[in-house]
Amino acid sequence: MPQNEAVLKAVRLLMLLFVIGGVAHRCLPQAQHTTSTRNSVSPEDRIDINHASTGQLMKIPGMTRVWADRILRFRPYHAKNELVSHGVIPGEVYGRIKDYIVAHREPR
Repeated sequence: MPQNEAVLKAVRLLMLLFVIGGVAHRCLPQAQHTTSTRNSVSPEDRIDINHASTGQLMKIPGMTRVWADRILRFRPYHAKNELVSHGVIPGEVYGRIKDYIVAHREPR
């Protein structure tokens, strides 16, 4: 019997350590992909969604021809977030490309 109790205590201790480890992992700050891309694209290198060609839009990392064609079809945009609010591209895609684009309007 004493041996079984020792095994039971060891199992309980291991379970407690797993729980504590899981909680600690969730509390640690998570690295975000957007911080590295946001700093690596200068404002002059961003692509204007109101004036770019399909080929220029295709240079954006993660862009597909379908999304590029939809961006062209639903022009003009007052702000780049209209790509999502007008249903041109999904929010997930916008999250990946937003740091690479701008929406310049024609002067009046």
